[in-house]
Amino acid sequence: MKGIILAGGSGTRLYPLTKSISKQMLPVYDKPMIYYPLSVLMLAGIKEVLIISSPRDIAGFLSLLGNGQKIGIKIEYAIQEEPNGLAEAFTIGESFIGSSPVALVLGDNIFYGSDFGNRLIDAAKLTSGALIFGCYVADPRPYGVLEVDGNLNVLSIEEKPEQPKSSFAIPGLYFFDNEVVEIAKKIEPSPRGEKEITSVIDDYLQRGKLNVKIMGRGLAWLDTGTHESLLDASNFVEAIQKRQGMYIACIEEIAFRRGYITREQLIEQASALMKTNYGQYLLDVANELTIMQRK
Repeated sequence: MKGIILAGGSGTRLYPLTKSISKQMLPVYDKPMIYYPLSVLMLAGIKEVLIISSPRDIAGFLSLLGNGQKIGIKIEYAIQEEPNGLAEAFTIGESFIGSSPVALVLGDNIFYGSDFGNRLIDAAKLTSGALIFGCYVADPRPYGVLEVDGNLNVLSIEEKPEQPKSSFAIPGLYFFDNEVVEIAKKIEPSPRGEKEITSVIDDYLQRGKLNVKIMGRGLAWLDTGTHESLLDASNFVEAIQKRQGMYIACIEEIAFRRGYITREQLIEQASALMKTNYGQYLLDVANELTIMQRK
């Protein structure tokens, strides 16, 4: 399976922060926002990643992540000229996807949970149909919403409804078989002028090929599209890392534990960051210090 990170858009809700920089380059506590969706794909075992962004911002991501070699994966880049909807990611990435199934994660979504890595590994085994998640939220109106029956079977999907039929929102993480490319090509723009990802999902639903996993209370999903939610996400990451002593979305650690890079390569990357807690953490991981041994 291959992975796509959609990191486009103009981020107008975060102005003036994003007038000259991509939203996905903003810090979420101690690391750039793009690290979080990238870590999701890496935890799923995906080693080929396409980052789609605006013409202005591609150079910044290339400078930050390069071709992925330092973390043992392959990263490619593509441009989305205008924010024409999430479904456009599959037509832009058609040549990258090839004959593979594909996972799409939005560049401003953060996930955290104790068993989340295992869920991702299972999801990445998909070869037929589509898999999405449902997350209970207090106000689902800003999101795609699942209408479900008493047995949590999906009845319908709506995009940003004024009167949601349930409280289950669809977070920005999707797994599709290779049919998604042709489906995306046929999607007509919505009244908002965008090719909606919910239209793609609904195609799978109507054909009986949609699988849905409801996220339980043990998994946190954070959207960072506003100043308040960006601050909340930073505070959340800080609290978890300081309390547990383990980092969220540390892509170098994931690469090491997944066997993508060697201990020597991890130490080399840590050495360039030794003035920071992040660099010291990488060194601790390389030396396999326990939480109790860390200073």
